[in-house]
Amino acid sequence: MKRLLLASAVCMLATATTFAGVTEEDIANDATITSQVVTNGMGRHLQRYSPLKSINKDNVKHMVPAWSFSMGGEKQRGNEAQPLVYDGVMYVTGSYSRLFAIDVKTGEELWQYNARLPEGILPCCDVVNRGAAIYGDTIIFGTLDARLVGLNRKTGDVVWKDKIANYKAGYSYTAAPLIVNGLVITGNSGGEFGIVGEVQARKAETGEVVWTRPVIEGHMGTLNGKESTMTGKLNATWPGDLWKTGGGATWLGGSYDADTDTLVFGTGNPAPWNSWLRNAGEPKEDGSGDNLYAASRVGIDPATGEIKWHYQTTPREGWDFDGVNEVIPFADKDGNKRYATADRNGFFYVLDRKDGGFVSASPFVKNITWAKGIDEKTGRPIYNEDNRPGNPADAADGGKGKVVFSVPSFLGGKNWMPMAHSPDTGLFYVPSNEWGMDIWNEPVSYKEGAAYLGSGFTIKPIFEDYIGSLKAIDPNTGKTVWEYKNDAPLWAGVMSTGGDLVFTGTPEGYLKAFDAKTGEELWKFQTGSGVVGQPITWDQDGEQYVAVASGWGGAVPLWGGEVAKKVSYLNQGGSVWVFKLPTMLSSK
Repeated sequence: MKRLLLASAVCMLATATTFAGVTEEDIANDATITSQVVTNGMGRHLQRYSPLKSINKDNVKHMVPAWSFSMGGEKQRGNEAQPLVYDGVMYVTGSYSRLFAIDVKTGEELWQYNARLPEGILPCCDVVNRGAAIYGDTIIFGTLDARLVGLNRKTGDVVWKDKIANYKAGYSYTAAPLIVNGLVITGNSGGEFGIVGEVQARKAETGEVVWTRPVIEGHMGTLNGKESTMTGKLNATWPGDLWKTGGGATWLGGSYDADTDTLVFGTGNPAPWNSWLRNAGEPKEDGSGDNLYAASRVGIDPATGEIKWHYQTTPREGWDFDGVNEVIPFADKDGNKRYATADRNGFFYVLDRKDGGFVSASPFVKNITWAKGIDEKTGRPIYNEDNRPGNPADAADGGKGKVVFSVPSFLGGKNWMPMAHSPDTGLFYVPSNEWGMDIWNEPVSYKEGAAYLGSGFTIKPIFEDYIGSLKAIDPNTGKTVWEYKNDAPLWAGVMSTGGDLVFTGTPEGYLKAFDAKTGEELWKFQTGSGVVGQPITWDQDGEQYVAVASGWGGAVPLWGGEVAKKVSYLNQGGSVWVFKLPTMLSSK
């Protein structure tokens, strides 16, 4: 009898050890377990909605800081991260590939991991990192030299490391990983260097690669260390050998639709930007110049890496309108299962969740010039061909082609900054920007590790009184229900809550709360530097907390042209701010 009891105890101990820490069930239910935030997006569907309502539109005006944490040193630049909260600890990544573990009650640092970055890294759009993922007792994040690191979440010690791609060829990594059924799913960055976009799956406990899926046609995927299938069909939509350096970086990461068991990743611009060099300057009825699967949304089987479906938002892309923006599962007013995505090209799309099929598209920014609209039957853009940057080959001196003024700019009607969805209001809350650009094409040839654009550009505001615009969009009609205008570009994530609130940050340094139904500004707090992070909320000890990372940076000050000059006065920084109601109010 004693032997049976001992064997049972050993078995129970082994089981507890095996499943210690964050489980698949924790991850799957992250949107409803309010005491934790263990996924990027506050749930793998990326809705960024919390049912918590202790802090609500009536009392948010009383919210005050609980604590603040400085990321310190000289590395205060571009803090775009979303924090995670689990087992009394907040985990947040910082610029230059750092990860901090912080006591969630006191704001005291528990440990810090600082990646040793080599010389010669080539991040396109600042030294940012957008967050981590947790599985078991391992916390996983990527680094600017295109590596993935698994750390013991309690000590910060390295458990495993693996290489995503060769940083010397222009690859990097900035997104938060995604965990599905024990696999850590990642994309890659580097679309301006002629890299090839890819999605990879590894065992979260060991870092061992399970499958890889390139997203440019002609490249082979792998499964369990062996070649699996080719992506698309060789030279179906790419001429010659250009598919070998075709771009399509999967740099923002993906979402997971549990109802259809599908990973959904967006893919970036084809390379080079100059569409005439990709034989895509003129429309072709057979789609041979579309350059698949760049500037697309792609549905992928999480077990094998096989592509289930694709939808290309901008075929023959020639303005750097990446298709990477997040794809969010939701149900429309009739209960139909849909996806929503707000593209850099300025259109808000609704797709069918069975096969990614086109349902509808509506412009969500003003004065779009590159297309007259989206064909309601085919889902393809109705191009304004006069607004495609000109062919350098037509220039008398062989220099740059015709300059055109395009709206939106290549930084997009919406860029990386994630929108939120509220099942209470049915609305999507979209951080957008109203700007345009002078853009032209130039001759270019591929060289490993060198910029591969073939274009020049200058971004310009199109309105005198604002650039940033937080919009509440009804996905059933495509109409904007309300709009908040901001002087500087909006570059922070958005969160909605059951308290009828919407939170986001501004480059001027404010975290702000709005009425989810009307857009009325209800509260703001000055964090000391521009907010380009992603807010979260959770409850502990009977109180609701809100947190955000602060630290101005990202693509705008680097690539923003006249807009960058407009916001050059903004200060860099590096901190995390946590807020709550005063104890007397929170206990009511």
